[in-house]
Amino acid sequence: MSTINVILSGGVGSRLWPLSRKSRPKQYLPLFQGKTLFQSTVSRNSGFCDSILVVGNKDNFELSRIDLEKEGIQDFIEIVEACPRNTAAAIAFAAFASAPEDILFITPSDHLIDASDLYSNAISRALELAKKGSIVTFGLKPKSPETGFGYIEAKEEEVLSFREKPNVETARAFLNAGNFYWNSGMFCFMAGVYLGELQKFEPEVFTKSKEAFLASSDGQLDFNLSMAIPSISVDYAVMERTDKIKVVPSNFQWSDMGSFESVYEYLVNAGHEADENGNLVIGMNKHTEFIGLENTIWIHTPDANLILKKEKSQEVKEVFERLEKSNPELV
Repeated sequence: MSTINVILSGGVGSRLWPLSRKSRPKQYLPLFQGKTLFQSTVSRNSGFCDSILVVGNKDNFELSRIDLEKEGIQDFIEIVEACPRNTAAAIAFAAFASAPEDILFITPSDHLIDASDLYSNAISRALELAKKGSIVTFGLKPKSPETGFGYIEAKEEEVLSFREKPNVETARAFLNAGNFYWNSGMFCFMAGVYLGELQKFEPEVFTKSKEAFLASSDGQLDFNLSMAIPSISVDYAVMERTDKIKVVPSNFQWSDMGSFESVYEYLVNAGHEADENGNLVIGMNKHTEFIGLENTIWIHTPDANLILKKEKSQEVKEVFERLEKSNPELV
């Protein structure tokens, strides 16, 4: 039995356009004290895991290789998706590449986490539960009524329910209840246990993913076989349906860096200066003045500018999707 850090790196970071592009998603941007989020993920988990398995896509796998080399890692397993088929299939590929008794510690590559004792304790507990056959998710103690995350209702380590991204009123109620946690998107389980539950609940995802994996060449998956896999998240496929589920309530510092609001908070805390009205420039050193504006972010890149109110950060995805159709060269 070995412990494998399965790093999911297929996302495009559409809410961080124009910094994040398909050719260089947010996990590969060296915004975080000169390091990328992908590098930080590798470094943070190296002490808990025996090996690394990266599930990426055909557009960014070479960026993963570069970051791994910068971290001094040359021995890793790589699975390259021909097209995005969501997290149930991505994790299935990793499980098929592992021994049934191997523990898979599933982590996105684009989260910002403080690797403190609180983090170590949470991982250690998750590994204990996974070795007993549980499918483990991590619930983060909410710091605010966040509407951009899903929530887990729990009683200690027992999961009572999963909740969709709420409106503000519901998020406040979750926060006040005290037993709701942000769904972190991190998981831990034995490869064979996951595949057994996936086969039970989503047999087509299991079968089609296995066919694509077995036909892969040097870790590269076939496009047509991949397109036959139903696109479904691991939450819907397994987490919300299995009776093997456990949650590790966690208090470590965590952000999914899923919006410019998150990036803003990080940069300000790291010493990036905002003006007296909370306005901030990213990507440009020219002196800039804001008049009549508060909490506004100006993101500059060589070929595009984005100016937004901080609280509207979640709406950037709509801009990305519109440009994907009208000006694809900009994404």
